[in-house]
Amino acid sequence: MAKKDKDTTLLSEGRDVRKLAELHRVPEADLSRVSLDRDLVRSFPPEFLYRSNFIPFGRDGETVLVAMADPSDIETIDAVESFLGRKVQVFVASPRAVHEALRQSEAVLQVLREATEGFVTQVVEKEDGQEEEVLSIEKLADQDGSIIKLVNTIIFTAVQKRASDIHIESREEGVQVKYRVDGVLGQAMEPVDRKYHSPIITRLKVMSDLDIAERRVPQDGRFRLRIKDKTIDFRLSIMPGIYGEDAVIRILDKEMITEAFAELRLDLLGFSEEVLQRFRRYTLQPYGMILVTGPTGSGKTTTLYAALTEIKSPEDKIITIEDPVEYQIDGLTQIPVNEKKGLTFARGLRSILRHDPDKIMVGEIRDPETAQIAIQSALTGHLVFTTVHANNVFDVIGRFLHMQVDPYSFISALNCILAQRLMRVLCPRCKTAVKVDEAMMADSGLPADTFRRQTIYEARGCSECGLTGYRGRTAIAELLELSDVIREMILERKPLSEVKKRAKAEGMVFLREVGLQKVLRGTTSLKELNKVTFVE
Repeated sequence: MAKKDKDTTLLSEGRDVRKLAELHRVPEADLSRVSLDRDLVRSFPPEFLYRSNFIPFGRDGETVLVAMADPSDIETIDAVESFLGRKVQVFVASPRAVHEALRQSEAVLQVLREATEGFVTQVVEKEDGQEEEVLSIEKLADQDGSIIKLVNTIIFTAVQKRASDIHIESREEGVQVKYRVDGVLGQAMEPVDRKYHSPIITRLKVMSDLDIAERRVPQDGRFRLRIKDKTIDFRLSIMPGIYGEDAVIRILDKEMITEAFAELRLDLLGFSEEVLQRFRRYTLQPYGMILVTGPTGSGKTTTLYAALTEIKSPEDKIITIEDPVEYQIDGLTQIPVNEKKGLTFARGLRSILRHDPDKIMVGEIRDPETAQIAIQSALTGHLVFTTVHANNVFDVIGRFLHMQVDPYSFISALNCILAQRLMRVLCPRCKTAVKVDEAMMADSGLPADTFRRQTIYEARGCSECGLTGYRGRTAIAELLELSDVIREMILERKPLSEVKKRAKAEGMVFLREVGLQKVLRGTTSLKELNKVTFVE
């Protein structure tokens, strides 16, 4: 339904753009297919572009081509012509398309550069015996406006770049600001002078209602900001270090995530058709346990949400217990763990069972008690979705057996185990074809006969992908199905190497092989595959 709503919105926007084009007799601009003139965009003040919602996208001789959401805005057209000193040709585009084009251009980074001009590191010799800088009310009052602007701009730019985290790190040479985009940290700007470190951290503490006088112990807080007509939550973690306090801000853009989850389906995650078909079959079972495993940040929770979003219906009661509930989904009862108040996974799970559920999601199994209750729930007619930290599907079995659970109950309850990883997708604009050479095959453990002189793609980097060479991520997964033979082998405590051989004989495709298929299709690079899976 949500997918249909979004499609309807896009169609409606398209009709509005056509009507405006006809009304004002101006052409339409398809900004998704236009290669922006970066120098032209950079020549405009970013706040002018954002405030008037237009973007210059090219030249036709002496005329500048400009896409606008409102082609009747004569004041802005006059301002642009006056600024450039030349004529402009107006095109019409939807507000969403203009905003997305601005986001992908360097206008956002220009805002950050301008805001940080007065804060960049200046190398100054330290005098012996120099005391630690004391933050006084006078100094704060003197710097308040500029520091607020700097912090707000760092956060605004991170949201526009769709970063998941902001890292503010104190170093001897200055303060480093980094953004985590697509799971990888990258430097956001030039180092900020160390003398601004305390005001930045203090500003973040004030925003999160933390103790600004306490600098020696970790502190956690949260704050909320309204950016571009939407409310975004931020989680702040302060940690003391040898050069001062470090801060990490987790960005929880619930509106963006909820919109994505509303239309989230398993087939959008990137799984192979075979794994998808088999996994879906287990999500439709009436009872049993479905385990998803992988390291932190491998997309386990997203997979479970996608599965629950696909199978939810008014006829079923679906209850989740999570730590914390970061994203809300309509139609589910979601319970946050609160260990300070005594609401642990185990205690919450017991209460859930008295709440007449049909399907249960347990955010993570961390202890034997939770494992035991989850297994009993699966054996007594509930479909249980859960995650556990392990490297692959076979390590999960050992992990549960070490929790002292009854092997027979565990194996009887288990429907399947899915292990997954997230890999960055190569930027389609700049990825470069290369031939696999002998050294590359040796480093990656590839058989020479199969891959000699095989063409693959590697990351290069361009302005579209922020010079990283990658845009977005895709999932790879391996699925262990519990056949009768494999169940018996596990119960007989056969070596996991034998279980692995049997699974391979039954048609299981391992993570490394799935990832290699994506490398050969040009979806990702061999370097990225070696980063997320073991070289065998």
